[in-house]
Amino acid sequence: MVNEDNEKGLPRIAIAGIIVAIVAAVVFIVFGQRQKFEPVTANSEMIDFELPDLQGNMRKLSDFKGKVIFLNFWATWCKPCEEEMPSMQALYENLHDFPFEIVAVSVDKDAPEKIAEFAKQYGITFTILHDKKGAIKETYKTTGVPETFIIDQNGVVALKVWGPRDWTGPSSIKEIMDLIQYGPKKKGEYANAAK
Repeated sequence: MVNEDNEKGLPRIAIAGIIVAIVAAVVFIVFGQRQKFEPVTANSEMIDFELPDLQGNMRKLSDFKGKVIFLNFWATWCKPCEEEMPSMQALYENLHDFPFEIVAVSVDKDAPEKIAEFAKQYGITFTILHDKKGAIKETYKTTGVPETFIIDQNGVVALKVWGPRDWTGPSSIKEIMDLIQYGPKKKGEYANAAK
């Protein structure tokens, strides 16, 4: 009689275990897919990556952690990007003595030499990385170019900017200087007012 109860109970436990495993798998898949499509906005953790610079040296975004990072996605064929670049270079020159770094990620499919020609034409001296396959652009879920993420010293996105901007304007400089001078805010305290 004891053996009969054990035989009946075992299938029930196995079925319950299977149901729990299926529910856990569904929750894991749904949560994973949700994160896959969530945009990177203010208060998001920076997503680290490694890409080649124009000389073929591999560089990680995390190499610049501890500084305010100006992460910009752009392309040589993008007219608004071309118009924005001189103000980015001026910003870089003005803040060169501060813990600040511009990392411009080109999404061009062309060879790095074409991007280097563009950089030379505009006198660009900040870090340019090449995302030829567009994998990092996809990771950051950008909707186009240019798109900029201002990342604080702790690796948290403080501001996301869609489209071009004059980075020499007083409000743009103030946003970055506030981070440099006063340090990062607590995660969750950045206004999600992407512009």
